Amino acid sequence: MRDFIKRALKKLPKMTAEQTQDLLISAATEIDRLETVLDSLAQGILVCDPNHNLVLANKYAERFFPITHYDQGDEPLWSVVREEGVAAFLETTLLTGDRVEDREFAVEVKGIERLLSISVLPLVRDHQVSGSLIYIEDITEKRSKAAQLRRMESLASLTTLAAGVAHEIKNPLGSLSIHIQLIQKTLAAQGPGHAILDTYLGVVNEEIDRLNHIVVDFLFAVRPMNMDLHEGNLNTLIEELVGFVSFELEAAHIICTLDLAAQLPLIEFDERCMKQALLNLIKNAITAMPQGGALNIKTEAQDTTLSISITDTGSGIPEAHLSKIFEPYFTTTETGSGLGLTLVYKIIREHQGEITVKSREGTGACFRILLPIPQKERRLISYGGPHGH
Repeated sequence: MRDFIKRALKKLPKMTAEQTQDLLISAATEIDRLETVLDSLAQGILVCDPNHNLVLANKYAERFFPITHYDQGDEPLWSVVREEGVAAFLETTLLTGDRVEDREFAVEVKGIERLLSISVLPLVRDHQVSGSLIYIEDITEKRSKAAQLRRMESLASLTTLAAGVAHEIKNPLGSLSIHIQLIQKTLAAQGPGHAILDTYLGVVNEEIDRLNHIVVDFLFAVRPMNMDLHEGNLNTLIEELVGFVSFELEAAHIICTLDLAAQLPLIEFDERCMKQALLNLIKNAITAMPQGGALNIKTEAQDTTLSISITDTGSGIPEAHLSKIFEPYFTTTETGSGLGLTLVYKIIREHQGEITVKSREGTGACFRILLPIPQKERRLISYGGPHGH
């Protein structure tokens, strides 16, 4: 098409008005077709001129990349990018003329954090650099699936150890606990004077209980789960759970607020397991706020999913740990077993749901659970009818 236009332009002085009009229509049609192709891509495309001014952005880039309104060809790309880290990267790369591929950035898109891969490539025409091409790909789901696969592989490897090792540990622990209690009863029968020994034995008993809890958590993490699903309202479960931990929250100087959707659709869930998952997240939030703080639990229904967000104002999670926190035995505390969030992850996956975390060190954390809404509930939510029927 470009060669055709070049040939036509040479003949332009000799062309009639009708021929000129046909040429413009053909060119406009071709341009429209190319724009449609660009806008149909599932990746973002940005094009800059030799002065690094933004001259073209396809629909995907405008939708998923943090750019503001721009005047075509009048503003350098980095000046219209809202994300400071991305803007600084683009400015440095474009000014130095470097070729950079697959640089990853976490950006917020419509309130949700996405992981973008950005490549900056020279735009070559007739063997000369005529600008820059910025290629953007959303790799959030790809990374999420890779992380999920790693977690499932970790859980699978633990299963082979569970049957033998856990039971071999659990049986001696039970025997130790019984004999410690017998010793304490014997000392009590002999009268006062054994307070120090009784204190030491109490410490031993506490450690036995702690080890026993770790073994129980281990077994729970690796055994196949049999879900006892019943239809219910998660708001009711959350209210009961917060009432259960209210004294613990008060003692930790934590103010808990509930932001529960007024008309939350009923879904099927295992009450015991779901309580365990949410309790683990609340306990983690309490641990992250040793000086007190605020805890918010929010529910809302979207088109196909029901979401639960648990947000705290605690110490936050370092970026390097975010991709590992659901993996077995990964812990940042001295007393944690490293299985609490693994259990949460497993429970949510057994409910066909997903769990994500958004956090920065020193600014708290937000765990978000997404659970599928049954098809019949989705129809009730999406259809209001002409008169709300």
